[in-house]
Amino acid sequence: MKIAILSRSPESYSTKRLVEAGKNRGHEIVVLDHLRCVLVIEKGRPHIYHKDEEVKDVNAVIPRIGASVTFYGAAVVRQFEMMKIFTAVESQALVRSRDKLRCLQLLAKAGIGIPKSAFISNPKHVENVIKLVGGAPVVIKLLEGTQGIGVILAETQNSAKSVIEAFLDVDVDILVQEFVKEANAQDIRAFVVDGKVVGAMRRTGAAGDFRSNLHRGGTAEVIKLSAEEKAMAIRAAKQLGLGIAGVDMLPTKNGLVVNEVNSSPGLEGIEKATGVDIASMIFEYVERNEFND
Repeated sequence: MKIAILSRSPESYSTKRLVEAGKNRGHEIVVLDHLRCVLVIEKGRPHIYHKDEEVKDVNAVIPRIGASVTFYGAAVVRQFEMMKIFTAVESQALVRSRDKLRCLQLLAKAGIGIPKSAFISNPKHVENVIKLVGGAPVVIKLLEGTQGIGVILAETQNSAKSVIEAFLDVDVDILVQEFVKEANAQDIRAFVVDGKVVGAMRRTGAAGDFRSNLHRGGTAEVIKLSAEEKAMAIRAAKQLGLGIAGVDMLPTKNGLVVNEVNSSPGLEGIEKATGVDIASMIFEYVERNEFND
């Protein structure tokens, strides 16, 4: 098969591993920078140009779309879908997961535990919102962001109020969430492919940082998930419609909760922690769907 990887970073670990795994399985692999794709929409013949050449004979697509270009990246994925080409991450699922508010609403609707969260637009309600999520400290998050970027811990009532008001003053959409102290700067990342957990790790934040993201200097260790943890990760990915997902879970005094769901989870941390060839598992998923069409 000819499989396209949508990536702006051909030298990144994840993209290089996908290229390697695909070639090892006998596929022709092309890496397309989705921001350099031109989408041509016309009756009966949607098509795509990449660097002025028409993209032809592609059998499947593996999207690696960064949070900063979600809108355009999702449009490119949607165009492939219009061309009847299988995409490992569907465009609507990508959009659902990137909007943290929508993601949490969908998880809560499905009965999946989440941190207590509030969405606010009027600065007059700031003090009440802080109280509603359990009081300071609170976590303040931009609605779109990955790798711990745009996540702030406000440790006092006054600092929380100041940060929230500053964001609202410049019309930036944010979530205010309870701070899960008992997580102790740790979370569990479960990597889900095609409805199955294929790897899991416990991430621990760098000294002095409440965020556990590896890109922020955190560390990872392989763990074995309980049946409950596996089931929660699979349900979260399914609720968002994601064939590939990194599901981040936190232990709380009220039980396990899903903190975030990532539609373009990195491969480096999970593969190095677990020793599992997850890149090849992604291609197995693509092959199953392509050959079944």
